[in-house]
Amino acid sequence: MSKTRNILVTGGAGFIGSNFVHTILESEEDVKVTVIDKLTYAGNLRNLEKWKDDKRFQFLKIDITEKEKVLSLENELEIGEIVHFAAESHVDRSILGPEEFVKTNVLGTFYLLELARKLKEKNKLKVFLHVSTDEVFGTLDHDGAFTESTPYAPNSPYSASKASSDHLVRSYFHTYGLPVITTNCSNNYGPFHFPEKLIPLMILNCLRGKPLPVYGNGGNIRDWLYVKDHCLAINMVMKKGKFGETYNIGTRNEKTNLDIVHTICDLMDKKNPEGKPHRNLIQFVKDRPGHDFRYAIDPKKIESEIGWKPKYKFEVAIEETVNWFLENRAWWEEILSGDYNLYYEMQYKAIN
Repeated sequence: MSKTRNILVTGGAGFIGSNFVHTILESEEDVKVTVIDKLTYAGNLRNLEKWKDDKRFQFLKIDITEKEKVLSLENELEIGEIVHFAAESHVDRSILGPEEFVKTNVLGTFYLLELARKLKEKNKLKVFLHVSTDEVFGTLDHDGAFTESTPYAPNSPYSASKASSDHLVRSYFHTYGLPVITTNCSNNYGPFHFPEKLIPLMILNCLRGKPLPVYGNGGNIRDWLYVKDHCLAINMVMKKGKFGETYNIGTRNEKTNLDIVHTICDLMDKKNPEGKPHRNLIQFVKDRPGHDFRYAIDPKKIESEIGWKPKYKFEVAIEETVNWFLENRAWWEEILSGDYNLYYEMQYKAIN
């Protein structure tokens, strides 16, 4: 077998997927990365612009729900590893339109597993890594944390569709002996984060003097994971993980939504002083349906079995993230000029 890593990255033009591509191509020379992406509103080729002329990289516009196109990749590409990021991922959107989440997250994963099965039959596939979320476990109260043995209890159409895909992946290990691994991560943040999500939304609204909509009283708690740490973890799991296993990726970095908003406001007061105090922009809006109270990841398994630990402290990473949005105005201005503004419209209806 070739020593070159031939990696198929699904959803590689999205937030976490594109960061993974950067991680791999910046750290490994003997690698070939093929990205497939549907280029929905959240997929952006600008995220991958750095690599467009690199012989180790190629991009194909493919929707993972197009069965024949997905299965044809077996003959069109050298594929040794698959890392599956492609997903509809925004809870609010799943509440308004769940069908697309079922199609992409369940059916799309099924077709990719069928591709993986064909590759395995020809002894080509080394690993299929399925990237999932801690939201499949439901919600926590003030105590405890999700482990790999926590029962699934999804509470939104998004998390239910991801739970379904996790079960499919597991079944392909037990039924077909596929070399699959699943990772369940906590909330990511960092460069290329699409502006509908909490952290980039707050940064950009601070910059533009717009209201900062916070659900309920802002007391919902999340375990925040810097996307660069997440991508390093995924690469380590691909190399060292045990097939058929799941690994939870988190950093024991729990913050309330309001804590996050306050942190961003205080950073923006320093970096955009003409808009201070940015906390005055906070507006509490009606809570969303089925809003899970708390997520927290217990990462002991990935720490002990894989040897992964986060490199970045939250205080450093959140400032890096704010700086990235300040330095990449053209990236987000182009997105905001588009017609994707569903999330913003929902929020402003709630405010007004």
